[in-house]
Amino acid sequence: MVEVASASQADIDWLARDDASAGKAWVSRCVALGEYLVAREAGELVGFLRFSRFWGRVPYMEMIRVLPGHRRSGVGTALFLAWEAAMRGEGARLLMTSSECDESRPQDWHRRNGFSETGAIELPGLQSVPEVFFIKRLA
Repeated sequence: MVEVASASQADIDWLARDDASAGKAWVSRCVALGEYLVAREAGELVGFLRFSRFWGRVPYMEMIRVLPGHRRSGVGTALFLAWEAAMRGEGARLLMTSSECDESRPQDWHRRNGFSETGAIELPGLQSVPEVFFIKRLA
């Protein structure tokens, strides 16, 4: 069974290893602001979801990652549903996320979870392909 909770100080080293592109200082900042959820199975960390707020208002899922041995078992969905419920509880009416345009599996996952494509931008020098943005309206 998957347990999802806000990340704590005790999770920072693991998150810094598994979310290496963020860097430990950024991970620590995000944990302090409550911008990470972690998933555990049998007490073992198996995934995380990192988010922020686009324009300081719209909840934006920046990264969701599940360890390879735990993928396709509901961990990612559990993380997403916990985040969606938390954002809904804070009064959010819209969620955002994105993916590089050549990442079909993540895009399929976003669509299965109720997101629809809303546009794309090119980020020359940062990415070799455009970033596709998705939104999900909350009722």
